[in-house]
Amino acid sequence: MADLASALRPVTEEEWPAFARALFAAFAEEPPGTFAETPPAVAELDRSLGLFENGRVAATSGIYSRVLTVPGALVPCAGVTWVTVAPTHRRRGVLTAVMRRQLDGLHEQQREPVAALWASEASIYGRFGYAPAAERSGLTGGTERLRLRPGAPAGTGRVDVVDLDAYRGAAVGLHDRVRRAVPGNLDRDGRWWDRQLEDDPARRHGASARRYLLHTEADGAVTGYAAYRVKGGWSDAGEPDATLTVEEVRASTPAGYAALWRFLLSVDLVRTVRYRSGPVDDPLRHLVADPRALHVAPVDTLWVRLVDVDRALAARRYPTPIDLVLEVRDDFCHWNAGRWRLSGHPAGGYCGRTDRDPDLVLGVEDLAAAYLGGVSLATLQGAGRVTEVSPGAVTLASTAFGWPVPPWCPDDF
Repeated sequence: MADLASALRPVTEEEWPAFARALFAAFAEEPPGTFAETPPAVAELDRSLGLFENGRVAATSGIYSRVLTVPGALVPCAGVTWVTVAPTHRRRGVLTAVMRRQLDGLHEQQREPVAALWASEASIYGRFGYAPAAERSGLTGGTERLRLRPGAPAGTGRVDVVDLDAYRGAAVGLHDRVRRAVPGNLDRDGRWWDRQLEDDPARRHGASARRYLLHTEADGAVTGYAAYRVKGGWSDAGEPDATLTVEEVRASTPAGYAALWRFLLSVDLVRTVRYRSGPVDDPLRHLVADPRALHVAPVDTLWVRLVDVDRALAARRYPTPIDLVLEVRDDFCHWNAGRWRLSGHPAGGYCGRTDRDPDLVLGVEDLAAAYLGGVSLATLQGAGRVTEVSPGAVTLASTAFGWPVPPWCPDDF
């Protein structure tokens, strides 16, 4: 594996077309748009890794420099992406070499204390210390039953259909405010907004161009935005049967959120509404008069890896005081293994080495699962993954690692 790790190197712009073809071939897809010939604007080629052999690309990977919202704080995060291994090179330790290069580099350079990725298959990344730490809900329902409940928030604002420029001008600032309160959310600079708003007709799958909404208060302040598209359809009886897919809906007030959904659930000719990337605790589930009209299909999104346990745990906040010793097992990143004293409260945290007896024993992937506040350490104890040494330590740690807002990552990468 040492030879493989040393053979990995960043891709150059001239090598990008071959790199892109290998990347998308692994997912049985064709590179979209100009991706086949030119690196996208969000690409950081100096943080990429490729395995080049006999003029072919046998493995690919990359990292995006992102900022992740964690409980009570914002933390630099290595967004791991583009991870593929050619079928000709499977089961040779190539993926292990890629993970080793990435995590060793992050640790040695003291860069991001946390790494995260979207896993194509759930069985791949656990052995490297990653764990699913956030979910999305996947909401679907028929409009004939989806009505807001009596007494749903109503304000003096209005919802308008706007063009792309007006939408972007308002959504950028609002997103930057609301994403800071939700663990799992990521920052978006101009490049990432370009990516978010790209609307390639070849990738619409028969649906309309994206449409945009803004919710504006009487004083002109924008307190909500939404993006959606509609795919027309007709039943065998000649009745309208269109499907509206919500791509994003965010608001800073309950009235703004309710107003946007009131619009989205009442578009003419639409019979089905889908929102695949909503949070697991989406307020919509409590806004509708008939909660059973919404079919919920939760699925994991962001997988998290604590690159450096001490820096990662010290970076987040804890809603209740905690002062415990954690004995961490980490077979892949040896520098994390051992005993750590974690002391935290709502204003900050500390994590450092100790020789005290442990209160809890757990794997680094269990810490990763709980890191964003969405997975309870008590639940993991029930699964046999956390061992309580000091009576009451699991209850204390579960409470301190929790957070009022469940984690949610609407931005895939």
